[in-house]
Order: sequence, then structure tokens, then C-alpha cells
Amino acid sequence: MYSTIQETTFGQLVYHLSGKRYFRYPEDQPDFKVPEKFKPGYKERVQDEKAGRNSQHEQQASLQRPQLAERTASAATGTTGPFLTPTETPSAEYPLGPTDGTRSPLSDDATLAEQGRVGAKGDKSSPQLERLQSEKSGKDGKAKEDNPYEVKWEEGDPDNPMNWSPHKKCFVTFCICALTFGVYCGSSIVAPAIEDISTTFGVGLPVAGLSLSLFVFGYGTGPLILSPLSEIPQIGRNIPYIATLAIFVILQVPTILSPTAAGFFICRFLAGFFGSPALATGGATIGDMFGPENRPIALGIWGLSAVCGPTFGPLIGGFAFDGFQTYRWTLWPLLWLSGGVLIFLIFAMPETSASNILTRRARRLRRVTGNDKLRSTGELQSEHMTGAEVAKMTLVRPFAIMVLDPQVLALNMYIALVYACLYCFFESFAIIFTMTYGFNGGETGLAYLGIFVGSVLTYFGYLIYDRSYTVPRMRRNNGFIEPEERLLPALFGAWFLPICLFSFGWTATASIHWIVPIICTATFPIGVFLLFQSILNYLADAYPNYQASVLAGNDTMRSMVGGAFPIFATAMFKNLQSRGPSNFPVSWGCTLLGGISVLMIPIPFFLYKYGKKIRSYSKFAMHD
Repeated sequence: MYSTIQETTFGQLVYHLSGKRYFRYPEDQPDFKVPEKFKPGYKERVQDEKAGRNSQHEQQASLQRPQLAERTASAATGTTGPFLTPTETPSAEYPLGPTDGTRSPLSDDATLAEQGRVGAKGDKSSPQLERLQSEKSGKDGKAKEDNPYEVKWEEGDPDNPMNWSPHKKCFVTFCICALTFGVYCGSSIVAPAIEDISTTFGVGLPVAGLSLSLFVFGYGTGPLILSPLSEIPQIGRNIPYIATLAIFVILQVPTILSPTAAGFFICRFLAGFFGSPALATGGATIGDMFGPENRPIALGIWGLSAVCGPTFGPLIGGFAFDGFQTYRWTLWPLLWLSGGVLIFLIFAMPETSASNILTRRARRLRRVTGNDKLRSTGELQSEHMTGAEVAKMTLVRPFAIMVLDPQVLALNMYIALVYACLYCFFESFAIIFTMTYGFNGGETGLAYLGIFVGSVLTYFGYLIYDRSYTVPRMRRNNGFIEPEERLLPALFGAWFLPICLFSFGWTATASIHWIVPIICTATFPIGVFLLFQSILNYLADAYPNYQASVLAGNDTMRSMVGGAFPIFATAMFKNLQSRGPSNFPVSWGCTLLGGISVLMIPIPFFLYKYGKKIRSYSKFAMHD
């Protein structure tokens, strides 16, 4: 508990404001013993000793060269001696040479393979072994020297998030889920009050729909600028989380009180923009703590919180609107919820970025030792990057990969369609359950619980699949599976998107009980969850060196498309209804979306079969 609070925003503020008297680290203790390798001059002493050993080996080699040349010449003429003649064969008793009990001068390094075996036994002083390791370390044959001044993890280090206890990892996962839920429900919480927004500001329904769309646009563009901050070693994850959430909370006040439509819509966009780190970086926080085997479990739980946000948003906003009959009261609960989450995280959320934890440790060690050459791994990796390189990496590369790799563009389009269908539901539910079944705002919000129930059931089904199929395959292959294997759940889930859309559209009518379309919506998260898990895991595995860029591009594209659909969704449903059966108000709109989703089904099947070959032509993807 102490170490958890120590790494929170509260703990860090107390640590610095108290002059490092409270929440002290081992390096701050008077009895702290500095490791020898971190002391000034240690690296130079090691290099001098190594240079001395190399010089000694060179001297010994120069003394042996004349004898070696003479013996080699004798062997070439067929004379007997310590070496066998070309016509002889080694005896079983002495397979490497001499039969008189003497040792050959070359018996210690007779072959390259023997050098490898000697090195494996711990002979680190052999110059031959050093040369062998140099050849293996890179194509240029230059060995990568271990930097003793590099501050990195030691085996079993308790400060490493990967080594935290299961209870602590679960608690931090809960913190991320609370943050994601608190921000994500802000997208749809105004959905029950769209008509009131239209009336209050004197704008049409499509313009009023911007209250939802602009929020989604905001958290689609925010990660391009805000997410890279969490990868900077000096900043870490917590500062972007807490700072942007604080701005998100503050923005709710002018959003609620704004007297003009322009001010209201601008604040909604900014709220989505500053709320985006929770949605874009939450998965990275999970990855900081969990290895490949357990990561899907934690990511699935975090994914459920992301589903719960927009699912419970209309429920909260609906009852608030029913009670006060103004859109402003749909946002007051968001202010209270996000404000409560902010206070909780300030006191409870520890830093998880290994790069940031090590950077602060290196800073403390520099202060204690006076050795300014101490650097963390993250500092060494980022110290040569320029601002232009960072901008190119975050703003240009995500779109460049989409353009140059068609499989990335196809999968991003598929995920964008799924996102668009999700937000179209927010518009269609108002048409179906309010106008057709006569539900009030709160009751319409309860209809979204079908999606939530389906999400929970799908998660447990995916968990069984992961434990029984994926994990055993990874263990048999030393933790590796082909990226295309990640697409297997998508082959199953792809069918449920059109199934849900067709069944929902053609059962949502007054002559059919309202529970039937709600049950139909429970099949929607089967497709959504399995497609998201499969496609995002595939992209991460297929592009291991460009994960951040590929996933950022995916996030931006799905948010742009998903945010655009609510603008015209209501008009689309109503215009198509006028050309179809009047008893089914969303049937043709859902049929259109279902037809598009059917056209998308071949994408995961095609990539599952030919993805490996396609990756071989890519300069970004991993391939043999």
C-alpha cells in the first residue's frame, strides 16, 4: 500500500513539497549503499581493465604465431608430431589430436563451435568468444557494449510493474476502468436530450447531433497529440491522465452554462479532446503490468468498461432529463462522476510507465552519487530524437502506413463501420423506444442494458477461448503465434453484426413486444467485441515496431467515421422509412448498415488466409 500511494500524484506532490522528507525512496535514505557500477569513474576503470586484458592476449598471441606457423608447415608436408597427417584419422581416445598425452596449442579454440561451447560455460575473458559475440550482435560485427551507467531493471525488481502482486495489478486495472467509464459515458450522455438541445439553441436535429459527434471527433484527434506525451520518460502516464482529466472536469461547467450553441459545441469538442488519453493510453497502461498470457484478460475487462460508458450514458442522462426536462441536467451527473474519478485517481492511481519510474530513479542516483552520466534506458533511447522526428512519428506515420499497407486501411474501415453502427444505435433507440413503444428517457436508457449483458457474456466466452486455445499455442511456440491466428475470433464475430442489424430493424415495431429488439441488440457486442479484440491484436502483432502509429491511425479513423454517422443517422432512418414499411421505422436504415457489414465480412477471412503473404510485401509489417 505504501509503495502504491508513493507513486500516486498525491504521493509525488507530498514527496517534492516536503523536500523529500515523506514517501522517501531507498536512494533518499542515509544508509543507502550505492552500487559500485554507479559510482563515478567505474566505467572508465572497466574499460581500462578490458584494454589491459586485450593487450595481454595480443602479446600471448604474437609469441605463439611463429610456433603455430612452423607446426602448420610441418603438418602440410605430412610429418608426424602433435598434429595428425592428412592421411591419418583421429583416435577415439583423443579425437582432437595428440596421442602422447600432450595438449595441442589450439585445443582451447580448435573450432568456432568449440568457442561457442566454452562461452556457454562462462568463459567471458576469451578474445575468441568476444569476437564471436561481436559477429552475432550485428551485421557490422560490432559488439554492443553493456553500459554500466544505464539504469535498468534488475531481475525481480519490486518496482517493476510487471513484478507487482496480482492484487495491485487488479486494483490499477480497476482505476483505469473507472477513468475510461467516467470519460466515455460523456459521449452518449446527452443523447436523450438531442431534441431539447435543438429547441434551446434553435438549430435543426442534425446540428443538435453534433453534441455527440464533436465529442467523438475530439477523442479521435486528441491521441495524436496527447498520447505521445505518455511515452516521454520524464512525463510518464499519470501526468497526462490527471492533467487532462482535470481539464475535462472543468470544461463541463462552461458546457452546462454556455448560452450559445457555438460555445456549447466547442466545449463538447474540447471535452472529448482532453478526455482522449483514457481511451487511447489505457491499453498501454494494461500492457505495462501484464505479460502476453494474462494481458487479454485485463484488456477484456478494460474493454467492458469502454462498452459500459456509452451504454450507461443514455441511462444516466435519460433519468436526469426526465427529472428536470433540460439538457443541462444530463451533464451535471457527468461533472460529478468525472470529478469523483479525478479525486480517486489522485490518491489511488500509481505510475505504471517503466520508463518514467527508471528515469526518476536515475535522477535520484545522479543526486546521490554525483555521477551525471547515469541515464535510464528511456533517456538513452530518446535523447537523440528531435522534435521534428517526434512530430513525424505521431502525425505522419499513422496515415502513411494506412496508405501504403492496404490491409491496415481495410481493417480500419471495418472497425470504423462497427463504431458507426454503435453510435447509430443511439439515434435509433430514441426512434424505436420513445416514439414506437412510448418509453420515457430513463426507460429508453434501460434498453441499452441489452448491449451490456451481451458484452459481459461475450467476454467470458472469449476468455474461455483464450485460455483453451491461444495460451496453449503460445506456450508450445515459446510465446509466439502468427498474427493471423489473432483473427480467428473475428471469423466468428463478423457474422453477428449483420445478424443484429437485420433482426433489430425488422423486429422493432409496435406489434412485437419491446423485449425482442432488446434481445436482438444483445448479439451486437458479440460482433463488436470479437472484431475489436481480433483486429487490434492482429495490428499490434503484425506491426510490432510501429504499434503506436498503427493503433493511433485506427483510433483516429474509427472516431472520425463513428462521430460522423450520428449527424445524419436520424435523417437517414426517417428518409428511408418513407420509402419502406411504415410499421418498421428503422428497418431500411438497419438493412442498409447490415448490407454494408455483409460486404465487410470477407476481409478477416481473406487476411487469415493470405495475410502472411501480404505482410511479406510490406516495409512496415513483421515478416519472415
